[in-house]
Amino acid sequence: MTTPANHLWRPSNARYLQIDGFVATPRGPQVPPAQALVWPAKDPGDTLDYVFDLGPALTANPGDGISTLDVIISPNNPGDLSMVSCTADGARAVLWLSGGQALTTYTVTISMTTLGGRTLVRSVALPVIALSSVPAPLNALQTATGQALTDPTGTPLTTI
Repeated sequence: MTTPANHLWRPSNARYLQIDGFVATPRGPQVPPAQALVWPAKDPGDTLDYVFDLGPALTANPGDGISTLDVIISPNNPGDLSMVSCTADGARAVLWLSGGQALTTYTVTISMTTLGGRTLVRSVALPVIALSSVPAPLNALQTATGQALTDPTGTPLTTI
């Protein structure tokens, strides 16, 4: 007898960011600058899951998790990055993002309210690059139709 397989979906670790815990910061002139949050680049044709984990900020609060999510993407013009869906998985926000204009870095601002009444707002940069077709360098040799001349490995031939 054939039994259908049950699939357990898990978000990808390749596009996973975790908030730093709330650690006491020493006072004085040695306060380190905040680290920018950046997800790995995506291609405009990709629709992928992106995870933002605020678990370390809730370590002393067992049972607390995300209650509500509000996501704002900028810039927000026709053809720009869009959110397909978002969900909360305990202390993790999982966003499915699609589209975007190549050579644009988007800012994804996530406002999260927890079951315990905490509110956290973080912005994450998401660069969109045409990964499926890498443009030829400016000094590449070209045919009359504008195609780059390449060696047998596909590397463009250049004048320098």
